[in-house]
Amino acid sequence: TAGDILVDGREVGIASPKDASALGLGMVYQHFTLVPSLTGAENLVISREKVPGIIDWRKERAALAQFMERMPFKLPLAVKVAELAAGEKQKLEIIKQLYLGRSFLVLDEPTSVLTPGEAQELLGLVRDMTKAGDLTVLMISHKFHEVTAFADDITVLRKGKLTGTGKVSELSHKQMAAMMIGDQPIAALDSRAPVPAEARQVLTVKALKAPDRTGLKTINIGELDVKSGEIVGVAGISGNGQKEFLEVLAGQRTRDAGDVLVKGSPYGASRAEARTLNVRFIPEEPLRNACAPRMTVAENMAFRTFDLNEAGKPISWIRMGAIRDYATRLVEQFKVKTASLASPISSLSGGNVQRAVLARELTGEVDLLIVSNPCFGLDFSAVAEIRARIMKARNAGAAVLLMSEDLDELLELSDRIFVMSDGALVYETP
Repeated sequence: TAGDILVDGREVGIASPKDASALGLGMVYQHFTLVPSLTGAENLVISREKVPGIIDWRKERAALAQFMERMPFKLPLAVKVAELAAGEKQKLEIIKQLYLGRSFLVLDEPTSVLTPGEAQELLGLVRDMTKAGDLTVLMISHKFHEVTAFADDITVLRKGKLTGTGKVSELSHKQMAAMMIGDQPIAALDSRAPVPAEARQVLTVKALKAPDRTGLKTINIGELDVKSGEIVGVAGISGNGQKEFLEVLAGQRTRDAGDVLVKGSPYGASRAEARTLNVRFIPEEPLRNACAPRMTVAENMAFRTFDLNEAGKPISWIRMGAIRDYATRLVEQFKVKTASLASPISSLSGGNVQRAVLARELTGEVDLLIVSNPCFGLDFSAVAEIRARIMKARNAGAAVLLMSEDLDELLELSDRIFVMSDGALVYETP
């Protein structure tokens, strides 16, 4: 409604993505904009402004192969996007903008689900292009080590207002944090209670085999167990079977062999089993995988309890008043920011969608909590809060299986860590 936008010193008007594209401006959004039913290669080709009516795929694949040789990581471009892990989708989003030859990129949390090595490679490539004068980058990030390593200048916004600017070389992490959060307290992790020697085994996975997304390979989990009151982390570069393993545990992928037991009972991830055994699930991309986007905040937060009365007994009718009251309590307790409980949950920010899902999954008795990349794309204040909630659940006796591509997160939260590679658990920390 006010202000000016200048590109190369010239005032411009940007009324549509087409206008931005014509000016050489590209955007990598925090939430993915890929077409799930198409392959990576198809997404890249159709992203061009001009696409022939009949595509010469032999020529296009050869050109893409040559282009990918310059990229710091490899992607299965022949696989449908819907079958890619979150980290692979993030890489493809960034590669798409580089493929289009953008001269100015806006990167919104571009490395949220990348390993440190992948993030270094990716940002190093972008940095090299900026040094060569080929690219200008505006990076939106809450990761101080990335800002200090790759940015020249910093501008800090809080609640839509400018709170500070400066050269990165002249600012400390403490000064940046003060600009970001002001006097807002940061949630602290509870002290880690020791895992009792007699702690019961809650999750047991044995000789688990399931097809991966290509159908050509098999994930093979020899043995994994998680005890009450401990967090077991699973580390690894995206695309090594974590997504498929999680889908098996969530009942979204059929296993070919093996056993999954919860508290000694066979577990098939049905709603009835999850309720009886107190299993909770927080997947990556919660808006897509743990919510009904068009339904309201209140309705989404009541998915676990809408058919129960206050005593936990099944009921045969839905009471909207009780749903609103329940959601009101959780919104206040978990600090979910929403204009209204009647708003669609898709209208919430990524952090508040995560808080809403966390509130739903952690309320009540929790014996097993399965979590995947819980802090994807969130600011560091929300990250601290969510990690504190997970640790609190662990200290209350929940067994937690944490899959994450953020090694710092795994090291901070986990009691034990497995490394997953090529569909198998290849190493366990002592």
